[in-house]
Amino acid sequence: MAVPARKVSKTSQRTRRAHMALSAKATTTCPNCGSVIKAHRVCSNCGYYKNVKVVKDNTEEITETKKEKKSKKNEK
Repeated sequence: MAVPARKVSKTSQRTRRAHMALSAKATTTCPNCGSVIKAHRVCSNCGYYKNVKVVKDNTEEITETKKEKKSKKNEK
């Protein structure tokens, strides 16, 4: 088992650990809805990125799938 040959001084120990500090995450507010989001990410609340709608609403997807199911039944 490895054992240190000498005691590590407080200064050496603290200088080594000086770079281990945690930094706060960069956050910004969504220009569309005002919720707090990470920088350069799509807003999880409204689905906008740089004032452009990127993610569809769940309600639109559900109605589209219902329409598709009805059209498939009518074709048969």
